[in-house]
Amino acid sequence: MAVDVRAHAPEGARERGFTFIGVLVLVVLMTLALVGTAQLWSTASLRARERELLWVGSQYARALRLYYENSPEVKRFPQRLDDLLTDQRSPTSRHYLRRLYADPILRSTDWGLIRGADGGIVGVFSQSRDAPLKRGRFPPEWAEFEGMESYADWQFVADRAFSTTAAQAGANVRPGPTGTAAPIDPRQGVIDAARNPRPAPTVSPFQLTR
Repeated sequence: MAVDVRAHAPEGARERGFTFIGVLVLVVLMTLALVGTAQLWSTASLRARERELLWVGSQYARALRLYYENSPEVKRFPQRLDDLLTDQRSPTSRHYLRRLYADPILRSTDWGLIRGADGGIVGVFSQSRDAPLKRGRFPPEWAEFEGMESYADWQFVADRAFSTTAAQAGANVRPGPTGTAAPIDPRQGVIDAARNPRPAPTVSPFQLTR
């Protein structure tokens, strides 16, 4: 005849067993909550870094455009990113960036550089091959980033900043292929040489300094 040991177990032992199971369940629930919170924090942090990358990339594109436009004689892009900090080609020095910003995604000072036919820097990009969370609703000048597979595809090139500014100013336009006005960019030959074929720009890692 089988004897049910649990029926003869002391009342205190049964209560301790139930308490232990309750503690285990509580630990599991707390662990799941912490994991979920960590995932939400990680996603929010990455989205913030993506916004920062768009801002930093725009600053570089704008600075490259201004460096080109302020060339005293032959229009040229800088050979080094440091040239954007202090442009001494004219009697009056110009400063296009307050400092050289790091890549927010890799948290690194190593940028990929897009160079033109003469070796001048026409754009920058993150060297991260991770897939971005942001897939759409980009600023107008970076609308081509929609659907890109990696952060390295977000190429911040000076001609985008130039085209947007020219279109807003309504100056230097000519009829486009569809009859609409299109900005004339005197640098287009240099930029086309740098961007064609895509997406394989000349990559020259450059060590930035703060």
